[in-house]
Amino acid sequence: MPTTASAFDDRDLAQLRAHGIPREEAERQLELLRHPPPPVRLARPATVGDGIERLDDGERRRLAETARAARGDGRFVKFVPASGAASRMFKDLETLLHGDATDDDTAAVFLARLDDFAFVEDLAAALAAGGDDLAALRRRRELRPILDALLTDAGGHGLGYASLPKGLIRFHRYPGGERRTAFDEHLVEAVPQLADAAGLCRLHFTVSPEHRAGFERRLEEARPDYEARFGCRLEVAWSHQEHATDTLAVDPRGRPFRTDDGRLLLRPGGHGALLGNLQAAGGGLTFVKNVDNVLPDARKPEVVEWKLALAGRLLALRERAFALLDRLEAGDAGAAALDEAARFLADELRRPLPAPLAAAPADERRAALVDRLDRPLRVAGVVANVGEPGGGPFWVEGGDGERSLQIVEASQAAADDTQQQATLRSSTHFNPVDLVCSLADRRGRPYELARFVDPQTVFIAEKSHQGRRLHALERPGLWNGAMAGWNTVFLEVPLATFAPVKTVFDLLRPEHQTGVPPGG
Repeated sequence: MPTTASAFDDRDLAQLRAHGIPREEAERQLELLRHPPPPVRLARPATVGDGIERLDDGERRRLAETARAARGDGRFVKFVPASGAASRMFKDLETLLHGDATDDDTAAVFLARLDDFAFVEDLAAALAAGGDDLAALRRRRELRPILDALLTDAGGHGLGYASLPKGLIRFHRYPGGERRTAFDEHLVEAVPQLADAAGLCRLHFTVSPEHRAGFERRLEEARPDYEARFGCRLEVAWSHQEHATDTLAVDPRGRPFRTDDGRLLLRPGGHGALLGNLQAAGGGLTFVKNVDNVLPDARKPEVVEWKLALAGRLLALRERAFALLDRLEAGDAGAAALDEAARFLADELRRPLPAPLAAAPADERRAALVDRLDRPLRVAGVVANVGEPGGGPFWVEGGDGERSLQIVEASQAAADDTQQQATLRSSTHFNPVDLVCSLADRRGRPYELARFVDPQTVFIAEKSHQGRRLHALERPGLWNGAMAGWNTVFLEVPLATFAPVKTVFDLLRPEHQTGVPPGG
């Protein structure tokens, strides 16, 4: 039995040890669940000229060229969280499959536009393997067998798309019959973005262990063609979300939630659990992008140009920060060096020293400047807010009154504070997860990224398990609280570079259509 000082008994502790979760960490999580931290305090939205930079064409070209010159040493890498299942993508179609609605607008659009999906040939083949004809089913408007073959394994011959990871769904069709998954599109996009002097492109995907074999098969199928066609070498690394990053849940009375067999319920801790994966990915410069935000080839040049512009901006900022750190740590930094570092922090990194530190003695001021300069750095692309769900760029006020630029999700703001909600709604820009990151110090030593997490930015969600209500803990989001202590620069990028696929019907948007008919 648990002692009065602990909510965990010996069986619990053995389960936690097997999961890689220290007792102290479990107790910390339980305390957060029982006494949630306050929401973030939004000072104001970041806007163009007040926290968001806007480039003209000349600046964009110059910065992109800076990145092209730097990528030759082979230290660029793209990090893609690709563990997510496509179940949400097909939610509307699953509702049709398991319900009685066969003639509503969703069904009508799906049947009418079926030829515009890049997976239609695969679907026809799956149906034929089961003795059905897709064209005949469409004429008779028999939706259920079509959806069954698309979403489930349908007796061993269906596509099973509802249980596949989103990265393995076919997104686009090209002339000659080529059809690419989202994973494929990341490989192809990597060539003009990452290729070093020898043509090497380095990518890192986080995948679920049960789906890694599927990604590896697709890589081996596609690699020979892509490497021959684009004159490159694709080096792909894999990782998965570690069980040690899972989190506890509590029941409505604040007790550790247990499954029917009495064991602790341990749940994946959200995308913030990938912070260690990001650190392990390495790279002198790391691009972070969601798996579903890819575009066909005709639109890739603009996407890549802006990715390189973000990288060029980061490289310029990093070079300046490293030079200032060298001066500050030389031991003889005078007033001019301190003033120059303070101006760079305030004007370029938007992180001015608080008034007491700005007026502090030279040694104290120098230490504060070193602390604020010697951190991971990210340049985050943001797009004009057009109502897409997700976070945005804000000025956030810390507990000490210091303000910093952060990406904030709607769930992080106080839901019952009308002023905070008004500030949230006044955001002019949206976070498309378009990041370029510098993860090592000027001596090439990787930062310990866990040091820069704001542990107070956890998210507590109401969920259910086995029909019982619970409160679940999610770690600080990867590009939200997990990067709260980083230096952040926001840069506006065109909306045309952002094309997420949240539902299967997003693939019917013009930006995802190539105009190539099935088999064409």
